[in-house]
Amino acid sequence: MKKIRAAIVGYGNIGKYVLEALEAAPDFEVAGVVRRNPNDVPAELKAYTVTDSVAKLEQVDVAILATPTRQVEHFAKEILAMGINTVDSFDIHGGIVELRRSLDEVAKAHNAVSVISAGWDPGTDSVVRALLEAMVPKGITYTNFGPGMSMGHTVAVKAIEGVKAALSMTIPLGTGVHRRMVYIEVKEGYDFKQVAAAIKADDYFAHDETHVMQVESVDNLLDMGHGVNLVRKGVSGKTQNQLIEFDMKINNPALTAQVLVSVARASLKQQPGAYTLIELPIIDMLYGEKESLIKRLV
Repeated sequence: MKKIRAAIVGYGNIGKYVLEALEAAPDFEVAGVVRRNPNDVPAELKAYTVTDSVAKLEQVDVAILATPTRQVEHFAKEILAMGINTVDSFDIHGGIVELRRSLDEVAKAHNAVSVISAGWDPGTDSVVRALLEAMVPKGITYTNFGPGMSMGHTVAVKAIEGVKAALSMTIPLGTGVHRRMVYIEVKEGYDFKQVAAAIKADDYFAHDETHVMQVESVDNLLDMGHGVNLVRKGVSGKTQNQLIEFDMKINNPALTAQVLVSVARASLKQQPGAYTLIELPIIDMLYGEKESLIKRLV
């Protein structure tokens, strides 16, 4: 069996779990890891090629982008232009349609596939929301995150000038409303109040109740646990009071990484262009022969 050769672009929290998911997948092999500093090679990467560009790797079928959300479009366009598929976990919900449109043009021009926002939310939760709406077409779906660490929000805080270390926690208040609890260490010479104001003004936080607190050690607070509770109440046909609930408690980067690897598999079965998860056949994300999967899962 010819294995799918996947490159990991970025090696932070998600990138490390992507490596584990690739090593556990029987149909993948690691083509290499792309890092800002290719000379920084931890023990678990000694067996792999570590470089600063996908272009320096051989025979890459798909690049898994484990980069900060705001860098996704840059890296995706660069790699798609090489004719290599990309998958990412872009998580700014309001920017998904625009990103899809932008990458669709590049992907089609270079006979490649890009699957965007392929984490767990947006991502697999998007698929669950779509399925709930198919089951209950008229009604309201509430998505309640946490309590837990939001990686996207944490990365956004770390990018704020004056922040030495950060943790952003998401606290569900119910009916899809959330509180952001942000804990930071401030760099020497910076004013905490000014840094806190900059965090609250960032688009990641401007739409939610946000509290910023200065702490001595962010590391003492870190916990990768997270979760989501999806609730839909509404009408099936003309029947009222249908209530469906989906709940999970997970390790945030581990699940994001697994979804990225499963979607990387699916990317090789699509026509050129850009996609979100709700556009992909779920069976394309699974390893195995199609009829066997149907027999086992249907």
